[in-house]
Order: sequence, then structure tokens, then C-alpha cells
Amino acid sequence: MQAGRATPRNIDEYIASYPPEVQAILQKIRLTIRKAAPDSEEIISYKIPAFRLNGILLYFAAFKKHIGLYPPVRGDAKLVKAASAYAGEKGNLQLPLDHPIPYGLIGKIVKFRLKQNSSKVTRSK
Repeated sequence: MQAGRATPRNIDEYIASYPPEVQAILQKIRLTIRKAAPDSEEIISYKIPAFRLNGILLYFAAFKKHIGLYPPVRGDAKLVKAASAYAGEKGNLQLPLDHPIPYGLIGKIVKFRLKQNSSKVTRSK
């Protein structure tokens, strides 16, 4: 993501602003999230794509050498361990563009975040 970039109006516009090889990865991440959370809403938040259902499920953003996924994975030891190879400085995931993207892991993270968000809604009722 480049500093000073205008806020995109939607995820299509965000993805279109990247080179074709990065667009393909971003589009597949988008479809992976959509498949795992078909009822979620696509939004732009903090100038990057996000999916929301009972709160934010996942943000994703393209950078020069990686794709960032936010927020950090917490609350499931098995999932944290699976994601640990991609953990960045603050626990957010950094998926290097020169390595295979772990789409299966992204789907698992989204499904776990769905459970986390729905338990927050249940507790607040």
C-alpha cells in the first residue's frame, strides 16, 4: 500500500490499483473470505479492504513484498501455531508475494473470526 493513496470507494477499485499479478492474489483472497463468510459485508476501512459481520472479520492489504492480514490471530492455539510462520512484528500476518499464499489458512482464520464475532454478539444480548 502506498502512502498518500486516495481512499478507494470499494474493493474492486482497491484491487484495480495494483499490477495484474497482485490483483489475481487479492481477488483470490477476496473470494476465499467470501466463501468462508458468505453473509459478510465488503467495506473499505482505513483505506483497505475489509469484511464485516458482527464486527470486522478480516482486513487485507497489498504491500510491495507481501499481503498483510489483520487483526492478529488470537484465541485458538492451533490456528495461532499454523499462522506463526507468517506473523509480523505486531502479530498481524504478512504473506510474502514470492511464496504460495495460504488460502486454506485464510479461510480457517475467517471461520474462526466468525465464531469470535458471533460470541461477542451473543454475550452482549
